Amino acid sequence: MLNRRSLLKSGAAGFFGMLGPNGLAALADAKPKQQSMRDVNRRVRPLSCDTMVALPDATTTGTTVLGKNSDRPVFDCQPLVQFPRQKHSPESSIKLEYQTIPQMRETYATIGSSPYWCWGYEEGINEFGVAIGNEAIFTKTFADAVEVSKAGKPPELGLLGMDLLRLGLERGKTARETLEVITKLVERYGQWGSGVPGMDPETGGYDNSYIIADGKEAWILENVGKRWVAKRVTRGVAAISNQPSIRTEWDLASHDLVDYAIDKGWWPKAKKSEFDFSRAYIDLKTPLQLSQLRVQRSRQLLCHKENGEVSPQWVMRVLRDHYEDTFLGGPNFNAALPDFLTLCMHSSPANFTWGNTASSAVFILPNDDKRLAQMWWTPVTPCTGLYLPVFAASNRLPKILSTAGRQGKTVTPPPQAKQDEFAENSYWWLFRDLLDKVKGDETGTEFGKRQPIARAAFNELEKKWMEQSKTVEKLAVAQQASGKLLDDFTQSCVEEAVATVNKLRKA
Repeated sequence: MLNRRSLLKSGAAGFFGMLGPNGLAALADAKPKQQSMRDVNRRVRPLSCDTMVALPDATTTGTTVLGKNSDRPVFDCQPLVQFPRQKHSPESSIKLEYQTIPQMRETYATIGSSPYWCWGYEEGINEFGVAIGNEAIFTKTFADAVEVSKAGKPPELGLLGMDLLRLGLERGKTARETLEVITKLVERYGQWGSGVPGMDPETGGYDNSYIIADGKEAWILENVGKRWVAKRVTRGVAAISNQPSIRTEWDLASHDLVDYAIDKGWWPKAKKSEFDFSRAYIDLKTPLQLSQLRVQRSRQLLCHKENGEVSPQWVMRVLRDHYEDTFLGGPNFNAALPDFLTLCMHSSPANFTWGNTASSAVFILPNDDKRLAQMWWTPVTPCTGLYLPVFAASNRLPKILSTAGRQGKTVTPPPQAKQDEFAENSYWWLFRDLLDKVKGDETGTEFGKRQPIARAAFNELEKKWMEQSKTVEKLAVAQQASGKLLDDFTQSCVEEAVATVNKLRKA
């Protein structure tokens, strides 16, 4: 009988040899399992994503390190896309999912992880080393919007959190400037509208929370309807999940944030001086256990190493977490048959999760011109994923990274979006297919045997790339950020990644 040690030692050959000829045939013929729109609509509202940050005093790199898991429906392909710095003609505009808004005369270069139907990003970085991750949060303002919508008078459709994230990166040179861009847009347009394919605004909509970071500082920004509150973070670590997190202290806010809550009866006027934003605005009809466990786990793991010991690799470990080394012992059977919502999210046959982690990213954000900002990105669940290095100063991405499945990459209102399907030329779908192969079936029967094999192969590549990236970075800085050098490095990593994932999928 093969144990975990022998599996790791045997490598991919041991994995496929263990399957036998019939198993190999079944594995090769298996197609990624699709999730019907009826299944999506049957589920609870979108309930997960996690974002965390460590400031330079807390990291081994002396840089800011931002991490984000984006959790989406299992078919919600999320390519990595890039847009250069551009000049735009006067009076030009941007057509988003629900709104057409004025364009700026100049937009900055960005790279981001973008759902196949979406204009915006789930997480991204710009040429100045500003990076953002966002979360759905469930608030009384959103609950009010649902009530008026059900009464036949829906709010005007606004901007999705993902659109606001990309707009901020295109228009802000620092974290603070980016914050101002987003807050002005949310005050003008609001956030009403579904952010989930196949769902209407009442089911697939939400308010948004962000961590916006650069090499000097981070801002936690929480938008509630057309109002907002923000808190600056300059030291240590911070984490957010799917609930408002700012309490009685903040640095910036909408002028009427407190008075609005009092007028609505969400906070007693007699206790105005003790105003607690999260307590006033949170919708307590959404179970707190769905986000509180995860955000506390993020904080626990980050704080464990916050004294200058948080490395990019450690943030990757946090994003892969399933409560290992706790009294829970991780999932009872395996991560692919989850018994709790974990940071690395897997679809559940019991439907208490609403999909998989669709992408994960770790950003390295320096505060001087001797370093280059980086994004390490993987599609799908990070425990079966491979973090790929991409520099913010790159000129182009390999085409396979930016390719969606059969639906292609469009800008489509989510209620009208059809579910995406597998395509061999899509990097995201290769990893999505690998997840199905590793699981074996819907209940993850083979996950415990196969996942360590994939993990060992990917760990080796990540370790090698992390060392190589240091050399590439030094050369690029000496050559004044040579885009070709950075592009060629990412291209070579993509080629290695595709060869490895295809070997695991098809050998």
